[in-house]
Amino acid sequence: MRPEISETAMGFAVVDGKKIERDFIIRPSGKIKKRRKKLSKNSEGDSHEISMEEAKHAFAKKVPRLIVGTGMEGGLSISDIAATYLDKKKCEVEVLPTPEAAKRWNELDGKAVGLFHFTD
Repeated sequence: MRPEISETAMGFAVVDGKKIERDFIIRPSGKIKKRRKKLSKNSEGDSHEISMEEAKHAFAKKVPRLIVGTGMEGGLSISDIAATYLDKKKCEVEVLPTPEAAKRWNELDGKAVGLFHFTD
């Protein structure tokens, strides 16, 4: 069952009634894990751009969609090389400000991965 995101604000989200105060990823199984920002920071020097390494970590075989919440003001982006990698894997990527991404996540049918950033 896909977790529902009921609230988003600067620095946190409420997912299935639990307040989460960090960036996170929702796996296709519904498990919520801490976002591995260091994968991007190590290669890009900044965790505000999703690197190839982080895209590989986020990607799940046979999952056709990745929803990316870019923060409250769109501060997170996806690198061109990461976008190309996901495109080659036939993974549709939707990049939206976090409040819109959360709404989109809740409306989805089918398998997906969600990666959510909660600051800028």
